Amino acid sequence: MWERSPQGGAPLLRRLGRLDRWAFDRVAAAHLPGLEYVLPRLSRFADHGVLWFTTAGVLGLSRRARLRRGALRGAVAIAIASPGVNIIGKQAFRRRRPVVDLVPPMRIRWKLPTSHAFPSGHSASAAAFATGVALEAPRAVAAPIAATAAAVAFARVYTGAHYPGDVLAGLGLGALAAVGTRVVWPARPPVACVPRAQDVEVETSPDGRGVVAVVNPGSGASEDSLLPAGTELALVALERELPAAEIVRLEPGNDARKVFAEAAERAEVLAVVGGDGTVNAAARAAIDRHVPLLVLPGGTFDHFARAVGVETATDAIAAYREGSLGHVDVGYVASVASGGDEEVFLNTASIGAYPELVLRRERLQGRLGKWPALMVAAVRTLRHSEPVEMVMDGRRRRVWLAFIGNCVYGSRGAAPTWRERLDDGRLDIRVIATGRRAPRLRALAAIMVGHLHITPGYRAWEAGGLELVAPAGGFRLARDGEVTSQPAGVRIGKRTRALAVFCPAVHRSATG
Repeated sequence: MWERSPQGGAPLLRRLGRLDRWAFDRVAAAHLPGLEYVLPRLSRFADHGVLWFTTAGVLGLSRRARLRRGALRGAVAIAIASPGVNIIGKQAFRRRRPVVDLVPPMRIRWKLPTSHAFPSGHSASAAAFATGVALEAPRAVAAPIAATAAAVAFARVYTGAHYPGDVLAGLGLGALAAVGTRVVWPARPPVACVPRAQDVEVETSPDGRGVVAVVNPGSGASEDSLLPAGTELALVALERELPAAEIVRLEPGNDARKVFAEAAERAEVLAVVGGDGTVNAAARAAIDRHVPLLVLPGGTFDHFARAVGVETATDAIAAYREGSLGHVDVGYVASVASGGDEEVFLNTASIGAYPELVLRRERLQGRLGKWPALMVAAVRTLRHSEPVEMVMDGRRRRVWLAFIGNCVYGSRGAAPTWRERLDDGRLDIRVIATGRRAPRLRALAAIMVGHLHITPGYRAWEAGGLELVAPAGGFRLARDGEVTSQPAGVRIGKRTRALAVFCPAVHRSATG
C-alpha cells in the first residue's frame, strides 16, 4: 500500500509509509527483557479469537449480569469486526507483510502469516472485545482486559507480523464495531436512579438482629446446571454475615402471601431470598406492614434486584449495614368491578403471548430442564398463540403481546430489562395489536433485535394508569413472571414511592 506509492503520488501517504516503516524498525530492534518470551505466546493464543472467546466464557459463568452482558457484547463485536477486517479490509488494501530481518529469531517462534497485512485482524478482535466489555462491565474488569488487548496489539508489531499502522487501523475498526453494537443493542446504565428514603427510620444491626428473611429454595434452581443455585449462595452469605437474622424457608405448597405477611409482622426489616416472583410477594407484605425490604438475589434473572444495584447477596448485606434505603414505585392490578385486593408488580405485567410462554415452559421444565423448556415453549407459542380480544382504555384491540412496565424502560424491545429511574410515576405500555393473523415471524425478529417499532400494529405510550376489559371474560396476566387469572375488567396503576428498599448508597439519587 503506502510503500508502493508511485513517484508523484500523494506525498502524505508516502510520508506516512516511511514513518510506519521507521516505527516498525525501532520496535524490531528493541530489546524488552521478559517480553521476548511472553509476547509471542500471547499473540499466538489470540489466534482465531481463542483468547477472547475463552475470556468471554469465563465472564459468562459469573453471576453478575454486567459481566455476562460485557462478554456477550464483546463476542458480538468480534463477530462483526473480524470478517470486515480479514475479508473486506485486507483484500481492499492488499498490503505486504513487513520484512523481518531486524526481528530476533527467538520472537518468531511460529510461521509468519501469509495473508495481507492491513488492517491487523488480531488488533481488531482485541479492540472489539475490550471495547464491548468496557461498555457494560465495571472498570475493575474492563481495565485488565483492555491492557491485555493493548499487549496483543503491540505483540503483532514486536513479533514482526504487522507494521504499527496496520495495528492502529485494526484497533480503530475493532472499537468502532463494538460501539456499533449499540445501534441494535443499547448499552444500559449500571443501575436505575433510586430516590433517598428520607422519611424512613430503621435501625440496623451488625449481626442482623431484627431481620426476618424468607427464603424460596426453588428460586433459580435448575437440574441441568452444574453450578449451585443463587438461593444457596445467598443463604450461605446471609447465615455467615447476619447470624442473628431469623430465617424462614418457603416450602412447596406454602401460601407465600401468608408466610410473608407473618414474617413482616415481627420484622424490623423483611428480607427475601429468591427470584422476581418471590420478591413480588415480599414487596406486597413489606408495603402492607410498612417495613423496609432487603432483597438478596437468588433467581434466574433478578431484574428488580439488579435495577437497584444489588447483583449479589454481598451487595445487599453491605447496603443493609450502611442503612442505605431508597423509595421505588410499585405497579398494581385491581378489579374494576369489585375493587378488592391489589396485586402488585415491581417490573412488568404482560398479557397475550408471554403468559402462554410462561405456562408452557413451566409444564415442560420438569422433563426438559429450564432453558430447553424455554426454547421449546417459545417455538410452540410462536406457532399456536392467537391474539386476545381486549378493550384498552376504551379502544378495542386484538392484542398479540402487551407489555406494561413499572416506570419507563430504556430500550425498545418487547420485554426490555433496564430503567433509568424507579420513581417516575409512569407506566410504560407497549402493544402489538394485529389484524386477523398475528405477524409471528416479523414480530419475533423485531423482538430479537430489540426494534419492535418495525412490527405492524406496534404502539407505545406512557400513562399513569390503564384500564383493560376482556369482552370474552377473564384473561391471563403475568406479573413479574408469575401468571395469574384476572377478571374481565382490571385497572392497572401506580403507587408512587410506595416501597422502601435497601440499595447501595452510590446508586441512590441525592434528591427525593
